Amino acid sequence: MMLENYLPILVFLALGILFGALPILMGRMVAPHRPDADKLSPYECGFEAFEDARMKFDVRYYLVAILFIIFDLEIAFLFPWAVALDSIGLFGFLAMVVFLGILVVGFIYEWKKGALEWE
Repeated sequence: MMLENYLPILVFLALGILFGALPILMGRMVAPHRPDADKLSPYECGFEAFEDARMKFDVRYYLVAILFIIFDLEIAFLFPWAVALDSIGLFGFLAMVVFLGILVVGFIYEWKKGALEWE
């Protein structure tokens, strides 16, 4: 009796594992494995991928990541805000102005640190 309640959960877990593992297994079985120098080379990281793990990173990588997060968050919150602007009123408008002000401060910080000037 009690196990009947868990049957849908077990079916859901089994299907989830199947849908997650099946494409990986199919890719390993069907896809050709012919790595060349271009596939094994570092991709947009600026250094060899398999060196000392304790090497220093250029701070510009982190600044670009922060810049991406700033603009990504801004867009992610602006769309629902724009759709609901009529119903949230002046308080919602002022809350978004404060949010955008904080993002502008982050953007100015990025600008002053030179993250927008890439060599």
